[in-house]
Amino acid sequence: MEKRFKVWSYKEGEPPLFHDGPLNDIYSIEGQFISELEAPGCPFRAQTPDNALAYFLPVSIVNIIRFVYRPYTTYSRHMLQNIVADYIRVLAQKYPYWNRSGGADHFLVSCHDWAPEISTHRPEVYRDFIRVLCNANSTEGFNPSRDVSLPELYLHRGSLTRSHPGSPPQNRSILAFFAGGDHGHVRKLLFQHWKDKDEEIQVHGYLPKHLSYTNLMRQSMFCLCPSGYEVASPRLVESILSGCVPVVVSDSYVLPFSDVLAWSEFSVPVPVRRIPEIKRILKGISDEKYRKMQRNVLLVQRHFALHRPAKPFDIIHMIMHSIWLRRLNVKLPPVII
Repeated sequence: MEKRFKVWSYKEGEPPLFHDGPLNDIYSIEGQFISELEAPGCPFRAQTPDNALAYFLPVSIVNIIRFVYRPYTTYSRHMLQNIVADYIRVLAQKYPYWNRSGGADHFLVSCHDWAPEISTHRPEVYRDFIRVLCNANSTEGFNPSRDVSLPELYLHRGSLTRSHPGSPPQNRSILAFFAGGDHGHVRKLLFQHWKDKDEEIQVHGYLPKHLSYTNLMRQSMFCLCPSGYEVASPRLVESILSGCVPVVVSDSYVLPFSDVLAWSEFSVPVPVRRIPEIKRILKGISDEKYRKMQRNVLLVQRHFALHRPAKPFDIIHMIMHSIWLRRLNVKLPPVII
């Protein structure tokens, strides 16, 4: 893939709305991806647009909302949609690539909750467009055959992800762990049934400063990864990088890299309606099966680690592979804007 899959990043537009993005905090994967793909040494960069197999729109949804929507006098998506639509119109008029494929070989990467809504504006324009989104909700229009589920990261300033084996299985004294805010109805249900009610299913609000969130994950057998306001959560990656088997508490989340990773071998799915049964579900997993799942978590850690520059099989390469698969499998007639 690295030798054959070449991507042209359009040069039009100026930072911060284009060619820039957040490198830290909860939306950091958006900025990190833009930065990596436009770095001089990126192996996926096409030298000319004619040599590209896919075309990248270096638009930062996070920065559009940050700079255009301040102060937040309106939550209308129209300004966001118009900026992206205008950018595509400029590209379609200047180059032949969008019109010849109807956008089927073009993609945008974003981790913001609002990102899926760009395609609700003139949906015929975005019919074949590849959206790489953290908000991969199958009940809100996310199409796994066309769209790519983007893992959500929480990067502290000046740091990248670090994988850690954590405690060996026999020393993981906590059955299941979660700490955080009660954002969204899924977490509210989780808190209702489990918050501070069970020594084995440790569900907490925000931890006091003397407790280490990362260390508690490394001491836990299972890490609960409930949806927040939207389906994605950085806890999924945090769990894996801590050597903790993730428990995905969601009804409609399309898991990242599902084309090539067998999630059933290293995670536990729990539908929202079964939140009261979490303890029984986890207790029902045999010691042998758990140890196998935990070993598999350690094996897939490298696919969720972020390096700069990117390394083969890391999170950037996995995202590119997911885009490549969708580009290869889609052949569509042109649509003229």
